Amino acid sequence: MTDVAAATKADAQAGPGKPPSTPFRTGLRRFRRHPAALISVGYLLLVVLAAIFARPLSGHDPNVIDLLAARQGPSGEHLLGTDPTGRDVLSRLLFAGRVSLGVGIASAALAVVVGSVLGGLAGLLGGWVDGVIMRVADMFMSFPSLVVMVVLAGILGPSVVTMVIAIGLFQWPVCGRIVRGVTLSLREQEYVLASRATGAGPGWLMTRHILPAALPPVSVAATLAVAQGIGLEATLSFLGLGVQPPSASWGNMLTDAQSLTVIRSEPWLWMSPGIAVALTVLAVNFVGDGLRDAVDPRSS
Repeated sequence: MTDVAAATKADAQAGPGKPPSTPFRTGLRRFRRHPAALISVGYLLLVVLAAIFARPLSGHDPNVIDLLAARQGPSGEHLLGTDPTGRDVLSRLLFAGRVSLGVGIASAALAVVVGSVLGGLAGLLGGWVDGVIMRVADMFMSFPSLVVMVVLAGILGPSVVTMVIAIGLFQWPVCGRIVRGVTLSLREQEYVLASRATGAGPGWLMTRHILPAALPPVSVAATLAVAQGIGLEATLSFLGLGVQPPSASWGNMLTDAQSLTVIRSEPWLWMSPGIAVALTVLAVNFVGDGLRDAVDPRSS
């Protein structure tokens, strides 16, 4: 059953007084049938709010060093304990959320923009342009991304900007292939041919026809790119090639877990950032699953 037929049937069954079914309402209804996605949305909202209001929630400056309070376990004053320099772990965890989420969202946005533009051009223009863009995408997908990111960080120096660009450039082929596939399925449609006949150029066709049609699947890919960006940021920062101290991120907070002594006797130093990374990546993936179900006509 197509979305149009399903919406027509829903309108007939709704009866008078009820709003007619629309694609948005249909998708929202499907999303609500995914309990893990709903819980994940609530969790992500809490994480974002905690990162925004980090200072009043923590009550401590994340960069103030107090050697007299070093390596203290959880207490009333320090709910998650302190690190080897006496900094409050809870405060650093909340402020680190700003960096980790920012890297994940920024890298995903870069991947979506680059992938949408290149994928749309490949599908619309075809020929040698399509061949060149797709071979470049294959090249990016064939390299081990983490190894290349480590090399780039070593050459250019570790920084947030370098990390965002590296992660985004290795994620764009996924969105690019999605937009190219949508473009190939639409460019021979009558309304697209009519736009071309009236003199519409590639820019007009992409902004008016291609990108709106590709938005649902691209939104799903974007959520998965956010999760991958957060995971890669944690990996690079753990290796010392990402966010540099004294700035806190979930990844560089995990560097304390490199010692077996810390893992065994001071678990508060690594458990909270590790759990934050795991739960956030899992929640973003669940939201992506819910969006996939919402935009997939076969889930009717």
